Amino acid sequence: MRPSNASIKTFKINGRDLSGRSNETILQVARDNGIEIPTLCYLEGLTPVGACRMCMVEIEGSSKLHAACVTQVREGMVVRTDSERLRKYRRMVVELMFSEREHICAVCVSNGHCELQMLAEQLGITHIRYPRLEQKLSVDASHDRFIQDDNRCVLCGRCVRVCGEIESAHTWDIMGRGVSSRVITDLDQPWGDSETCTRCGKCVHVCPTGALIERGMSVAEMLKRRQFLPYLTIMREEDR
Repeated sequence: MRPSNASIKTFKINGRDLSGRSNETILQVARDNGIEIPTLCYLEGLTPVGACRMCMVEIEGSSKLHAACVTQVREGMVVRTDSERLRKYRRMVVELMFSEREHICAVCVSNGHCELQMLAEQLGITHIRYPRLEQKLSVDASHDRFIQDDNRCVLCGRCVRVCGEIESAHTWDIMGRGVSSRVITDLDQPWGDSETCTRCGKCVHVCPTGALIERGMSVAEMLKRRQFLPYLTIMREEDR
């Protein structure tokens, strides 16, 4: 349940007069009112972290961009969710994700079902302007049900959060800094050797790309089954 002392704020998004509770974010209010803001790391029911920077918006009076998923609404604020500046910024973010790791859609099991791929299509990205890092990262096939491919990871942290906040197993974490960051299990052990993994598969099905997949999938066959997602918010509210 939302705190009872949350006050109502009135403000503008894209010229529309809107209202929302003081503990709601720009992203929540925007989506409640049919205003789409692109996201990648955000997933309703999990703690927002503003990691992917896809949901950046402009707020009048501020020269910097703000992450809509973690910025709470304020009285009188004027927000823009679409502008040439924002479109250029979002294209740059997606292009950098593609250049950092090996996102080759034609041979990916999540081809046609990948959120990164969908964002690239929505933003009209047809080529990458930045040189590829040509990193050759590990593929962990030690688990009997799932496979982890670091080459396709975008470091959104969804797997880490769903494992810790919903499953309470805390199997996943992120190790390293910058382009050297990667998702690990336990103390950087093979996934198949994990003593904390419950084999629930939640991490696999919240992954937006082909970084976490089920065994036996071939190109374009990996569909993320997220039937449990409507219960994430309920479960978190019951824990408060």
